[in-house]
Amino acid sequence: MRTQYRRPESVLVLVYTEAGEVLLLLRRTPPDFWQSVTGTLEWGEDPVSAAHRELFEETGLVAGDKLIDCGQRNQFAILPAWRDRYAPEVTSNTEHVFRVMWPGSRPEIRLNPAEHSAFLWLPRTDAWRLASSYTNRFAIERFVPAAEEDAAGAPARPSGE
Repeated sequence: MRTQYRRPESVLVLVYTEAGEVLLLLRRTPPDFWQSVTGTLEWGEDPVSAAHRELFEETGLVAGDKLIDCGQRNQFAILPAWRDRYAPEVTSNTEHVFRVMWPGSRPEIRLNPAEHSAFLWLPRTDAWRLASSYTNRFAIERFVPAAEEDAAGAPARPSGE
């Protein structure tokens, strides 16, 4: 029965402020895994609905019409630690990238304690360095606008990485 397994399709939602601070969440497992809002699509759910649901479940935020589909789809291998969640023949996942820019000050974050233990608001370059997955780093680099200090000459991406 296919519903016993997770659907190999997920969302990544970048949350950032008008000032260019990026929200990263610390997963409970694996340890020291920092990420943006992420989550698996439920069977029968579309990516936009999943992005709204995951954003609310993981942070308590409601994006409304501020949620933007970046039009980016990433394909990546499912790591061995999570293989048992998927059907035996499934080896890769498709990730849909979204973003939401929060105007004004940082919104209040209400973490889901079952999934995350901490959060940070970081400048774009620092968030890029801390994000654990390469697809998350790519999304930060590509879709979070550079702050004035980045535009003034600081590298958007650390050199040599």
